[in-house]
Amino acid sequence: QVQLVESGGGSVQAGGSLRLSCAASAYLYNTYYMGWFRQAPGKEREGVARIFPDGSTSYADSVKGRFTISRDNARNTLYLQMSSLNPEDTGMYYCAAGRGSRDAYGWPNYWGQGTQVTVSS
Repeated sequence: QVQLVESGGGSVQAGGSLRLSCAASAYLYNTYYMGWFRQAPGKEREGVARIFPDGSTSYADSVKGRFTISRDNARNTLYLQMSSLNPEDTGMYYCAAGRGSRDAYGWPNYWGQGTQVTVSS
């Protein structure tokens, strides 16, 4: 059973930074892509950033240049460094793992429980 546990959420003012972490119970990185998704109240869950087994990454247009996804294979930990945060970044952030490559990937197979990020203006 794969478990993903997020941490690092919180409340910040616009322009601030946060770093999210996701600890995985198993070594997934050579088989699954790892990603961060978010869901704002009343909105659908959306992909924010992904990192694939070959180390390549992809980002939603709304976070490009502000967010950085990375992983520490030795610690089975995924990170999301978020800077220049704005109120539109508010939401529940989920760590997830899914199958596929950068050119073709599916919806995640595994999800964490989420961590709340709130950005005030």
